[in-house]
Amino acid sequence: MRSSLIRKIEKGKRYAQEPDRVTLSGLTANFRGDNDKHELNYSNGKWHCNCYFFSQYGICSHVVALQEMLGSVLPQEALVSPFTNQSLEK
Repeated sequence: MRSSLIRKIEKGKRYAQEPDRVTLSGLTANFRGDNDKHELNYSNGKWHCNCYFFSQYGICSHVVALQEMLGSVLPQEALVSPFTNQSLEK
């Protein structure tokens, strides 16, 4: 049992070095902004944030931060800016 557990942990660490194995299809995150806490989610190909700016523009600093942090595991459509319809990837 112990050796199989060690192998699984080693395999998990190897997988962690290969982020292209993972694509998030949905997530919910709590974001502590400068002025307030916000809840963000990504589902069905769309972002949502409960901040005022997002309700006006469909994008906000909280979403951009998550796109930057999670870019390698987000699907391509999760990286598109609603302003330009172009990917935010570098």
